[in-house]
Amino acid sequence: MKHMAILVLLCLPVCLAYLLDGAAKKDPNTDFVQQYLEKYYNLTKDRKQLLRRNDNGPVVKKIQEMQKFLGLEVTGKVDSSTLEVMHKSRCGVPDVGHFSTFPDTPKWKNTHLTYRIVNYTPDLPRDAVDSAIKKALKVWEEVTPLTFSRMYEGEADIMISFAVKEHGDFYPFDGPGYTLAHAYPPGPGFYGDVHFDDDEKWTEDTSGTNLFLVAAHELGHSLGLHHSANTEALMYPLYNSVTDLSRFRLSQDDVNGIQSLYGPPPASSDDPVVPTESVPPEPGTPTMCDPALSFDAVSTLRGETLLFKDRYFWRRSHWNPEPELNLISAFWPSLPSNLDAAYEVKSKDTVFIFKGNMFWAIRGTEVQAGYPRSIHTLGFPPTIRKIDAAFSDKEKKKTYFFVEDKYWRFDENRKSMEQGFPRLIADDFPGVKPKVDAALQAFGFFYFFSGSSLFQFDPNARVVTHVLKSNNWLNC
Repeated sequence: MKHMAILVLLCLPVCLAYLLDGAAKKDPNTDFVQQYLEKYYNLTKDRKQLLRRNDNGPVVKKIQEMQKFLGLEVTGKVDSSTLEVMHKSRCGVPDVGHFSTFPDTPKWKNTHLTYRIVNYTPDLPRDAVDSAIKKALKVWEEVTPLTFSRMYEGEADIMISFAVKEHGDFYPFDGPGYTLAHAYPPGPGFYGDVHFDDDEKWTEDTSGTNLFLVAAHELGHSLGLHHSANTEALMYPLYNSVTDLSRFRLSQDDVNGIQSLYGPPPASSDDPVVPTESVPPEPGTPTMCDPALSFDAVSTLRGETLLFKDRYFWRRSHWNPEPELNLISAFWPSLPSNLDAAYEVKSKDTVFIFKGNMFWAIRGTEVQAGYPRSIHTLGFPPTIRKIDAAFSDKEKKKTYFFVEDKYWRFDENRKSMEQGFPRLIADDFPGVKPKVDAALQAFGFFYFFSGSSLFQFDPNARVVTHVLKSNNWLNC
């Protein structure tokens, strides 16, 4: 076959211990590790490789590659914690190798697709299966131009069925556990189809294998998505049960992926686009093209730019030319409004949010445990009560904090404030107003937002190259 089937292999977690440097004595997990690396990390089949102790050998490198992709400590050894993760439920699509992305990045040519539920599992009432599939499709429908309609007979784009053991596609199921489902990428015939192993215990909740979660992941493959290394993503290889299914939402990583194929959803026909100036704003809602508009904070987030104002923020991205206004609470219910500062550390996939003397860490739509924390844990003196602006220089691994007419610099590698700070903004950033509201690094420049003005600063020439309106970044 030209296209490889997308298999989802999910297995029960087993706590076992395996040490690579003990491989001289035959370990019962040797074959499992070998097969895992061959299947998911493109390791060349060689039964002698696991007996080699070369730290630079292909097995060690593949183990490191696996650990990095799955968010584990990169040691090159399959210790007990790594082996436990390897035994967790996961999708069968390789994480690296020639099947980690589908050939020619296939996607559906039409934005309206049909689906058909061919048969049902005895584990759930029919209406529960119908609801789970419809909800899983809705997950993708809400963030793309795609729409779905159900067929009750004939050939649909996406045929959904339950089966056991060998079921006619050369990828037999294996009984309870292990393989839970598999799917095919977009295309004619059987491509796009989803098969569920009916030897599993399918449930509406998390007491067994949740049908909605597996279906949403598999339908992502049916639409053309491959795996993500982001642990919060629905398309992350390992199956993650959600304790509160009512609060499930796609991560930004999933949204970015599907919109890279199909683009964002169109404007609602019930809410036609009209010129901004003709729409009377709701009380307290910032007006995007107000010439006096200023921002509370600005940050990047996984390729998007977020511009915060009062209770709101605009999302700006290269795949969606129209800025989108959202409530902060709609994405992060526990965050405050009227923020002081924000910045992203891309190497950590984390955005730090500041308000008063506290700060939060967020990844995608999740506020991280252990926050908020005091800004003084970063090394600020007790006299500093709030941060005005911040940005992180990803190349130099330095974060700049601006307070009134001064700034501090934080070393991300050493996790400490650098000596010799604070320094005057006017001394090191000539031409920039000493009161900075928000800051950002992009395109090789530093951008400083001060009131309604935006200063583009060249850090190499140490000169302001352009002065623009702050809402220039909102296409105004």
